Amino acid sequence: MATTVNGHMSERRHIPERRSGARSHTAKRWGALDWISTLLLVVGGLNWGLVGLFGFDLVATLFGEMSTLSRAVYVLVGLSALYTLFAAKKMSHS
Repeated sequence: MATTVNGHMSERRHIPERRSGARSHTAKRWGALDWISTLLLVVGGLNWGLVGLFGFDLVATLFGEMSTLSRAVYVLVGLSALYTLFAAKKMSHS
């Protein structure tokens, strides 16, 4: 403890690290599944934005209208949404 000019004792307080590299003790590092899920959600969101604004389905244009590959992309986007919902629910309870 340090003495101040007017004789009162002041306590040294702990100030949490606020640098960009510092992590909270509860912060979880993203894994590969988190990144893939996020990427697929962005692809799906942009595709739906294009469909809503311009009537243009980019996935169908790239892979064919309801082809096996375009259907796979749609299914993966849906699974990514479910994964993100469950992951968010799990994180909110911890």
